[in-house]
Amino acid sequence: QVQLVESGGGLVQPGGSLRLSCVASASIFRMGWYRQVPGKERELVASFTDFGSTEYAASVKGRFTISRDNAKNTVDLQMNSLKPDDTAVYYCKGTKYARNYWGQGTQVTVSS
Repeated sequence: QVQLVESGGGLVQPGGSLRLSCVASASIFRMGWYRQVPGKERELVASFTDFGSTEYAASVKGRFTISRDNAKNTVDLQMNSLKPDDTAVYYCKGTKYARNYWGQGTQVTVSS
């Protein structure tokens, strides 16, 4: 069993920045960030692929950057130029031995 814990959410004005962090309780193969708003399905924001490269949702390309520290079992999401449409609960996801693990989520609200 792997536990994921996110941190760093909050309220920010449009155009502002936030950095989300996720730490896993054990080494984990693939990590990424997803988000969900009420009434909609959870969607990919950014993730590392099986080959170590990154993939981003079209709506966040150029604004968000995902990074990881394998030695610390962490994955971060730097979010710049935030928009009200980025408001959501952000979840960290990890995959190990074909099993998916999710964090509890952290709220990000972009509003003036």
